[in-house]
Amino acid sequence: MIISIDRQGVLRTIYSEGLDLSQLGKVVIKRASHVEPDTFGLWWADLALSGGPNFGPFVRRSEAIAAEVAWLENHSL
Repeated sequence: MIISIDRQGVLRTIYSEGLDLSQLGKVVIKRASHVEPDTFGLWWADLALSGGPNFGPFVRRSEAIAAEVAWLENHSL
C-alpha cells in the first residue's frame, strides 16, 4: 500500500481494507476509475475519472484491477 501525504497533511491512497484508515483521521472515499466487463465478458479498466486511459481488454477481472492499481500508483498518488 502506498500512502502519499501532501504539504497540508492530507493523505491519499488506493482504498484497501488492509488498514483501518479511520485511525488516521476523517476518511473521504472517491471513485478514481471503473473496472467493468464488456458484452463479450472481457474486462476493461477505465481511468477517465482520474484523467487516465482505458486499459483492456483483459480475460480476468484481476488483470484489469492490477492495471488500474499500477496506473493509479504511478500517476495519481
